[in-house]
Amino acid sequence: MATPEKAAAVAELTDKFRSSNAAVLTEYRGLTVAQLKTLRRSLGENAQYAVVKNTLTKIAANEAGITLDDQLFAGPTAVAFVTGDPVESAKGLRDFAKDNPNLVIKGGVLDGKAMTADEIKKLADLESREVLLSKLAGAFKAKQSQAASVFQALPSKLVRTVDALRAKQDEQGGAE
Repeated sequence: MATPEKAAAVAELTDKFRSSNAAVLTEYRGLTVAQLKTLRRSLGENAQYAVVKNTLTKIAANEAGITLDDQLFAGPTAVAFVTGDPVESAKGLRDFAKDNPNLVIKGGVLDGKAMTADEIKKLADLESREVLLSKLAGAFKAKQSQAASVFQALPSKLVRTVDALRAKQDEQGGAE
């Protein structure tokens, strides 16, 4: 039977998996305590980075309804539990891994679906939610401006056409 400490650890990890938008599993072998502290800061305030035991983490993920590949649990593992924007945390991990090759992104979970390391790197390449929303708002504003220009151009074009017809009639009337 499991010890009360292990049962409490599994319950805590299960709760973190359930309350997180995303979780990224990494291998941290060779990183110093100072580097881990820097990594925790780079993830932002909406992420917690914790060194975990593989067996307990796998049990907790299963209890949370998440199926992860057994290969993710090879070697020393740490998990970044993300409660905010997963793109920000993925960028923090990617950038830290560029400077510190000892950090290896193994894979993870986004909204309950398993992700490979490559998919997490693609997630890191996305722009933040705020930037995407502002681009969308800008696109809507541009379309509205274009529509306003079209609607404004129709009456002025009509007036110019009528003026041109009058001028032509005046020329024809004066020529006779």
